[in-house]
Amino acid sequence: MPTRPRIDDLLEIAVEMGASDLHLATGHPPILRVVGQMSPLRMKAVSADDFQEWLSEVVPEGPWAEFKATGDLDWAYDAVGIGRFRVNLFRQERGPAGVFRHVPDSALAFEDLGLPTQVSRLVEYPNGLVLITGPTGSGKSTTLASLIDFLNRSRRLHILTIEDPIEHVHTNISSRITQREIGTSARTFADALRLAMREDPDVILVGELRDLETITMALQAAETGILVLATMHTNSASRTVDRMVNVFPTAEQDAVRGMFAGVLKGILAQQLLPRRSGGRVPAVELLFWTVGLPNMIREGKPHLVDTAIKTGKRLGMVSMDDSILDLVRRREVDPREAFDRALDKIAFRKSLAVDGITL
Repeated sequence: MPTRPRIDDLLEIAVEMGASDLHLATGHPPILRVVGQMSPLRMKAVSADDFQEWLSEVVPEGPWAEFKATGDLDWAYDAVGIGRFRVNLFRQERGPAGVFRHVPDSALAFEDLGLPTQVSRLVEYPNGLVLITGPTGSGKSTTLASLIDFLNRSRRLHILTIEDPIEHVHTNISSRITQREIGTSARTFADALRLAMREDPDVILVGELRDLETITMALQAAETGILVLATMHTNSASRTVDRMVNVFPTAEQDAVRGMFAGVLKGILAQQLLPRRSGGRVPAVELLFWTVGLPNMIREGKPHLVDTAIKTGKRLGMVSMDDSILDLVRRREVDPREAFDRALDKIAFRKSLAVDGITL
């Protein structure tokens, strides 16, 4: 019988302890990230030989050769009986290192993720661009998987995902889902997007808008009548609008602003906060398309997006700070933690004071 890979023992511990990530670094003991906090395991430091032996048992020959040649690798690993993990291997000062992020076995419903039910409206548009944003580790990929799962169960579509690596593996239910992985079935996000236009998709998921070329291709795909879902590393809707435009050279920004204004349908910004009772809970900002939104973008006034969200509550919109404040009022999050995560700290402190909450 084949021997169980030794790395699986550590991954099993990680899953049993509810860790989101397992960190391996030469010269240090394995470390788990549990509820956002780094927790070293009581084990000896990982040596370069340990790392070589553990990883060479599970990484296929081609990707392993790529890591040895370049010192960097994004990959996905299915640990039998344990779960699926997104893996990044890299070199650091003391030698090789890696991070294993646990990917839930199945996409969860919005309610199970702690997201408002109106999130489903983001994928009710027949075309355009929808952005899911937030810092690393804020659950963007899980939210995207949940949106794809919602479409897969409710509509008959061709959904094409472009990921690096593939995290959630979807099974066809009502829709046909094609999943492409950078490095395996496509060279780059931009190349995959360019080819996707010929593959008759109704929906394209782009794992990350990493560079100018990928952003350009995503905007063009949205203009052609496809619904494009993508992620960015921004923490609010207004900052996302700024980022989308400012990534382009100054001479091109007016044209890009017009293109972006014409295709943007919604933005969901999210972050995860420690829950008082354990685990983490999401705080979100939701922006939906309105008649006035394109003009705000075309005229270069992204700050008005914040006002649009505040006045759009009846339409299901919510600001990040209001979402965080609601978590405090429900006693799910500590007020100090909430204050640290708020975007407008002066206004947030005043709101806490009105509720009789002191820091």
